[in-house]
Amino acid sequence: MALDPKKHEMPAQDPQVRAHNFDEVALGYTEEIALAEAQRCLNCKNKPCVEGCPVNVNIPDFIMKAKEGDWEGAYQIINATSTLPAVCGRVCPQETQCEAKCTMGIKFEPVGIGRLERFVADWHNANAKEKAVAPASNGHKVAVVGSGPSGLTCAGDLAKKGYKVSVFEALHTAGGVLVYGIPEFRLPKAIVAREVEGLKDLGVDIETNVIIGKTLTVDELFDMGFEAVFIGSGAGLPMFMNIPGESLKGVFSANEYLTRSNLMKAFRDEPRTPIMKGGKVAVVGGGNVAMDAARTALRLGAEKVYIVYRRSMEELPARAEEVEHAIEEGIDFRLLNNPVEILGYNNPDDPRDPKNGFVRGMRCIKMELGEPDASGRRRPVPIPGSEFELDVDAVIMALGTSPNPLIKNTTEGLEVNRKGGIIVDEAGLTSREAVFAGGDAVTGAATVISAMGAGKLAAASIDKMLSGK
Repeated sequence: MALDPKKHEMPAQDPQVRAHNFDEVALGYTEEIALAEAQRCLNCKNKPCVEGCPVNVNIPDFIMKAKEGDWEGAYQIINATSTLPAVCGRVCPQETQCEAKCTMGIKFEPVGIGRLERFVADWHNANAKEKAVAPASNGHKVAVVGSGPSGLTCAGDLAKKGYKVSVFEALHTAGGVLVYGIPEFRLPKAIVAREVEGLKDLGVDIETNVIIGKTLTVDELFDMGFEAVFIGSGAGLPMFMNIPGESLKGVFSANEYLTRSNLMKAFRDEPRTPIMKGGKVAVVGGGNVAMDAARTALRLGAEKVYIVYRRSMEELPARAEEVEHAIEEGIDFRLLNNPVEILGYNNPDDPRDPKNGFVRGMRCIKMELGEPDASGRRRPVPIPGSEFELDVDAVIMALGTSPNPLIKNTTEGLEVNRKGGIIVDEAGLTSREAVFAGGDAVTGAATVISAMGAGKLAAASIDKMLSGK
């Protein structure tokens, strides 16, 4: 049978419909499509796709099970190394990881590995009747700080080995960036909740509303009997441009904006946590978070949404799929532009004017690309005399994040780099004995799957330390 040179398209909501709802955009493969896509896998003996996966999912083996229609068997192979299959199938940048290594991709389109993973995980969640069973205790206790992808992965891997794991989460809902950062239309929160429940079935305790560094310190965790601590607290400190007008009402960090919508449900008619709706919105940045913020603003009723990015489309760091979805939904990309000032209302004749102090626009300057910088991308250079004003009512800064300094400032002897990332060795161990770290708390903002890989590494290192291996 001849192999199809193209991967099967992902069914999706119509752009004009989905731009006005928070339902998941991608609808998922049907069983028929999944079977057909699985047939495209060559089952390579050297398994290059596995090398591209940060958690080393045995991709050819799970796809072989999928070819047979053994969806549960396929799931169990994925689950052996990945704690969050339904999440990874939706938000992993497979095109730059496992699919980038796919042998089919040399001459044709690579196998839709992520789409198959999503189908397999969704099939399991819809059909599996038995809950996971907690293994016998090995008598050791480990504390995990943060319930994002690195923390959940570390907790899951340790729980499967019999460790008593307690996860401490600062917010009121477990999931970290999976619940506060990624919108419902990309990752339904019910999926994250199910993955968390699966960890609880394994015996993991989830303690919410506990801020390590305030409620408890790392030292106090050891006083409570924990023998090792994993810090997976993420990178929640937003970055700004430090240009005039950033303190005006209507200027948000993407973190705040997305948290208000995703976690605090500000999209509801009478939210307890309000958010600006409607008007014209500019999102500054070009990564996945910028796409999420822009598409969220659109769904919250914005009449016009701009992506303002200082480089060209070729340098845009967001996933191609997210950019395509944003364009289809009507997001206006203002490329090779950079903000220099956020403009506000100021009516000195009437200090009671309710518009005073709010955003009324943004002054930008046009850019051109010069020589490559340290990142390998061409450096954007301002074009003198090209300034113009963009009429907007709100500005969302999606420029990246760095680790919150709270844990560093309350943990003696914990070394960090100049960007605030915790310094670890090749085993994930910090400068403090029995304290490990991984994910965005170490690297700064990165991908979900890379954070999961760091959680797996730390779990293996903790197991070696506490088991005497």
